[in-house]
Amino acid sequence: MSDSSNEGIKTVLHPVSDLAAAKAVYTALLGTPPQADGPYYVGFDVAGQHIGLVPGGGPQAMTSPVAYWHVSDIEAKLAEVTAAGATLKEAARDVGGGRLVATVTDPDGNVLGLLQDPH
Repeated sequence: MSDSSNEGIKTVLHPVSDLAAAKAVYTALLGTPPQADGPYYVGFDVAGQHIGLVPGGGPQAMTSPVAYWHVSDIEAKLAEVTAAGATLKEAARDVGGGRLVATVTDPDGNVLGLLQDPH
């Protein structure tokens, strides 16, 4: 077992077809305006969780929500989960500010996200 710690799911990204309509619904649901509000991404931070709206599923072509597990060492965790049977979908990449994200699929094809914040 690796020592790459897991901080649980703290980020969930949702693909949306109409960003303005989705923003209105999530603003009402979460009771707060978005903290990140742009044409390519809208993000809410509520109760220690980040909820993101991604128009058209973004460059990763998401077709359903993806939950991101926050980990201390993304490469170690990728090695650990792929050795256990997951399949790499998207290798770790920097999405800005040193934040790394990657995705794998479980044996049933469910997409699992991994996220590492800068240390």
